[in-house]
Amino acid sequence: MSNAIKTLAIVGGGTAGWLSAAVIAAHHKSNHADRLRVILVEASDIPTVGVGEGTWPTMKNTIRRIGIKESDLFSQCHAAFKQGGKFVDWVHGNGDFYYHPFTVPLGYGRLDLAPYVSSIEDFAVQANFQHHVCEAGLAPRGLNEAEYSGQCNYAYHLDAGAFAELLKTFCKDKLSVEHIIGTVQSASKNIDGNIDFITLDDERQVKADLFVDCTGFSSLLLGKEMEVPFISADKYLFNDSALALHMPYADDEDPIASHTIATGQNAGWIWDIGLTHRRGVGHVYASEFLSDDEADANLHHYLGPRADDLTARKISFKSGHRAQFWKGNCVAVGMSAGFVEPLEATAIMLVEISARYIAENLPPDQNTMRITAKRFNQQMDYRWGRIIDFLKLHYLLTKRPEPYWQAHTEDASIPDSLKEDLQIWGHRGPINTDFDSAIELFPAASYQYVMYGMGFKPNFDSQAYLYQEQKQAERIMQQNEKITEQMLQTLPPHREYIQQWLRTSR
Repeated sequence: MSNAIKTLAIVGGGTAGWLSAAVIAAHHKSNHADRLRVILVEASDIPTVGVGEGTWPTMKNTIRRIGIKESDLFSQCHAAFKQGGKFVDWVHGNGDFYYHPFTVPLGYGRLDLAPYVSSIEDFAVQANFQHHVCEAGLAPRGLNEAEYSGQCNYAYHLDAGAFAELLKTFCKDKLSVEHIIGTVQSASKNIDGNIDFITLDDERQVKADLFVDCTGFSSLLLGKEMEVPFISADKYLFNDSALALHMPYADDEDPIASHTIATGQNAGWIWDIGLTHRRGVGHVYASEFLSDDEADANLHHYLGPRADDLTARKISFKSGHRAQFWKGNCVAVGMSAGFVEPLEATAIMLVEISARYIAENLPPDQNTMRITAKRFNQQMDYRWGRIIDFLKLHYLLTKRPEPYWQAHTEDASIPDSLKEDLQIWGHRGPINTDFDSAIELFPAASYQYVMYGMGFKPNFDSQAYLYQEQKQAERIMQQNEKITEQMLQTLPPHREYIQQWLRTSR
C-alpha cells in the first residue's frame, strides 16, 4: 500500500516520549525485518518537568511487556514500591488520615463490606490488609516471590530522569528506535492538512506517516501546528503551581515509605515520595489562594530544619486538556495532551494507556487513520472526564474551614457527572456496575476508599433489606485480620527487601 503507515516519529523525549517509543516499538517488534520504523526526535536544550515519580499499578504490565527486568528498573532508577496513597489532613486538618490502597477490598465483587463495617472511615482498615502493611513500612512481597508478583498489588516510585534514561538505552539498544537530537523549528503540512515533515534547527527534515507529540506543555504539534484548542478544568480543580525539591535521607538506612504520602495544607497539599537514595517532596497549590512565598514556607515547615538550605523549583501548569487528542496524523501523548495535577499519578498512567492504544490500533494506512483517531478521541474524552471527577472527589468531601478547601465544596465547582454519581452513591455507595466500561481508569474500589475514608456514608438504612449478610461480612473481616497478622509477621521491611532482592538478582 502506497499510503501504509511505515514510519512513526515521536517528537519529544522525557518519560512520555521514551515510554511511548518503548511501548510502540516493543509491540511492533521494531528490531525485526519489515518493521515499523520508530524515530524519536529530542531537543537537548529543553529540560523535562521530571516531577512525576509516582506510578499506577498498570506500570507493572507495561514494563514487563516492554521486556525490562523489574530488578533493572529498581537498580537503575532508585525505585521503591508504591502500595497506594496515604491522605493526611484532607478531612479535618487535625492529623486525620486514610489510605487508598492498590489492593481491592476482601470480598470485592461478591459482597460490599461498607454496610457492615463498624465505622465508615475505617473501611480500608477492616476490608483490606494493605493499610496495615503500609503503616508498618513493609514490602509488598517476600524474597521467595518472583518479579512482578505479590499478594499486595503495587506500583512504583522512581527517579523520573533515570527512568527516561533507562527507557532511552533500552529503546536504542534492544528495540532499534532511531534517536535524533534536534530542536523543532517548524512543521510542514500537505494539502490534506496532515503533517508532512518537521524541520529541525540545523535544517534537517524528519518525515513520517504518523507523528506523536510528546513536547510537554508547549504542545508544539497538536496545539500549535494543528491548532487544537485547550479546554480548561480550573473551575473544578484549582491548583496551578507546584514547588518541588529533593530531600536527602538523614541516614542511608532510613526507612522508605511504601506509599505516597499526600498531606493537606491550608491551600493545597504536599506530596512525599520515598526513593532508595532520597525523597521527592513538593507542594501543589492554587496561586489564587496562596503565594509562592507562603507555599515555600509550608514546604520547609513540613520538612523541618534539615531542609533550610534546599531551594525548591517552581512549576506552573494549567489544569485541563486538548479538545482533541488525535487530529489528522498527529496524536498527543503526555502533557501535550493535557495535565491536571500530580494527584493519584494520572499523568504517567495516561501516557501508558495512550501509547498502548497507538501500538495496538496503529492504522494500517492513511485511509483508516480517521476512524482510529475518532475512537481514540472518544475514549480519551471519557477518561479525562473520569479523571477530573475522581480527583475532585478527593476535595469536595472535606470539612476543612480554609477558603481554598471550602471553595472545592461549592456546587458550581463540582462536575455535573460527579453530582449525579453522588446522588446515587448517597443511597448505596459505588459498585462495579457504575464502572463497567472497558476503558475505566479507576475501579469502584478506588472511589470507595476515597469516599469512605473522607467520611461519606451512604444511607444504607433506606434499603436495609438488601444488607442481610452480616455473618458473611464478619467472616470476611475476620479473614482480613488473619491475613493482616500473617503479613505483618512475614513481610520484610521495605528498604531491607529491596537491598536483599537486588543483591540476589545480580
